[in-house]
Amino acid sequence: MDQYRNPIEDIGRFFRSKSVLSRLILINTGLWIFISILRVVGFLFNFEDNAVTGFVAEHLAVPASLDSLILKPWTLVTYMFLHVDFFHILFNMLWLYWFGKIFLEFLKERQLLLIYILGGLSGGVLYIFFYNVFPVFEKSVEQSIALGASASVMAIVTAISFYVPGYSVYLLLLGKIRIFYIAIALFILDFFMIRSDNAGGHIAHIGGALFGMIYIVAMRKGMNFRDIAGDWRNSKLFSRFKRTGRTRFRIYENENKGRPLTDDEYNIRKAEKQKKIDLILEKIAKSGYESLTREEKEILFKSSNSG
Repeated sequence: MDQYRNPIEDIGRFFRSKSVLSRLILINTGLWIFISILRVVGFLFNFEDNAVTGFVAEHLAVPASLDSLILKPWTLVTYMFLHVDFFHILFNMLWLYWFGKIFLEFLKERQLLLIYILGGLSGGVLYIFFYNVFPVFEKSVEQSIALGASASVMAIVTAISFYVPGYSVYLLLLGKIRIFYIAIALFILDFFMIRSDNAGGHIAHIGGALFGMIYIVAMRKGMNFRDIAGDWRNSKLFSRFKRTGRTRFRIYENENKGRPLTDDEYNIRKAEKQKKIDLILEKIAKSGYESLTREEKEILFKSSNSG
């Protein structure tokens, strides 16, 4: 007989784990609770609810106006943790939890946090860009603000959907469906919803999704942020500021603990590993994660926990 699992205990265990995912949910939820308390206090002292939420939004939501953004640049970060409406935070946190759990089956917590932050920044930047470039937003740019974790969540949803496109989930009424199709459907929906009253939100979603896709495409090609930084440090422009004219190479520790690897040797070995990973991902897309052999699962696990 299966032992009954208390859902309350499962939730408590999840938050006691102190994972990046649980902390992101706690930060978002904690800020929403704080704002909700302020609204109750404001009500008791006969303040207009719009005055309380307006004060919070003014200091934490990201504005479309460049003049306002210059005065409060921190809002590009704070906006992605800010929610006012209950259903807004409920659905954002549910999506973050569901796809965050899938994400952590294959990739690292550090990558989850990175994609959450940079995906949110990408969404905010694209939102500001659209509102300052396209004439249709000219009349609303000074008053428009964006808030919520949706862009960050979309970045995570898109990233893991492109990393393991064959991973399937069960949806009510739809049955078994690949998460890749979910990500594509959300992207298309956001594009056509730009004409709605929440144009800024849908634009931010698209910005987050684009970052998630670009991140995975770059990673599949063997690129990461440390490589990009290293390439910049070795560029001709940066070399002019070096004290010596000698060429410098990064070296990487050999897996066999032998001599260090040069850049070329490291890149060749990295490309060979990536080919194996691509074949495994293609197998997942065709037959699902369960079809992998033990060795293939180990290769995928080691790749997700490396650099």
